[in-house]
Amino acid sequence: MSSTVKNTADRVDGVAPSSIVRVTIVQASTVYNNTPATLDKAEKYVVEAASKGAKLVLFPEAFVGGYPRGFRFGLATGVHNEEGRDEFRKYHASAIKVPGPEVERLAELTGKTNVYLVMGAIEKDGYTLYCTALFFSPQGQFLGKHRKLMPTTLERCIWGQGDGSTIPVYDTPIGKLGAAICWENRMPLYRTALYAKGIEIYCAPTADGSKEWQSSMMHIALEGGCFVLSACQFCLRKDFPDHPDYLFTDWEDYKEHDAIVSQGGSVIISPLGQVLAGPNFESEGLITADLDLGDVARAKLYFDAVGHYSRPDVLHLTVNEHPKKTVTFMTKVEKAEDDSNK
Repeated sequence: MSSTVKNTADRVDGVAPSSIVRVTIVQASTVYNNTPATLDKAEKYVVEAASKGAKLVLFPEAFVGGYPRGFRFGLATGVHNEEGRDEFRKYHASAIKVPGPEVERLAELTGKTNVYLVMGAIEKDGYTLYCTALFFSPQGQFLGKHRKLMPTTLERCIWGQGDGSTIPVYDTPIGKLGAAICWENRMPLYRTALYAKGIEIYCAPTADGSKEWQSSMMHIALEGGCFVLSACQFCLRKDFPDHPDYLFTDWEDYKEHDAIVSQGGSVIISPLGQVLAGPNFESEGLITADLDLGDVARAKLYFDAVGHYSRPDVLHLTVNEHPKKTVTFMTKVEKAEDDSNK
């Protein structure tokens, strides 16, 4: 199909018709410690989704590189562990540079399949890792990235924190597209920033497969007046490398190879609070729905969080979008020009 949006009718009396766009979530497991195989798996699913008419494909948090569920990296307060260090070495090796050859491969894939792609990945910048969402266009272009602002609990020991320079919302022919990763979705100020940028298709790649997560996704759809796509991995114990020190949950022993340790729960919800597809707690697979973009305007009639239902005279948010650099190098010429302006 040459168009990324299917119009249900021609423009009538100057009023834009509703538009329908098909979106697909891939609920699947990483191939741990094997990034090329993970990319092969991703390509298979993207091709399948595109063949069924999807114009946007979303993958879970950390799909490329892997979400380290149950990994401890030998960490405990005041303890340094050689085995844990080597575990991090392997995890770092599975992460990707952005931009880099893996990003180029994904961009080429979207060009061939004519889809928008939002891919969860572990990004490495030197020896610091970031949990990142990567955005690609049907023209085979890498659009940019969002780095997770606040890793959760032990994630903070292995991932760095993103900053305000990577919270994009892309204005595309299929709607305004952005992302919040996992428990960032519990950060009301971050959600508000996305709403202020006009997000319409709100991607929520996550590692939270709990039933309670569904309530958060429903709330965000209603609060933001946007479509919410939540993608979570479905993983069995056998999907993970063998290691005696994993702790998958704190309530049950998950040592059998076929035991489910990440139950998925991927779901698609409309701005009107309707569950369009999912949640799937059963298996790997595709979760697909047709979005009527007219539902965004229908929802905003009653509630617009950053518009007619806001009180900026009382409550106001300031977002710092400047990149935070640890070190800034200045050449002598730049420094001289800077001094002349004082």
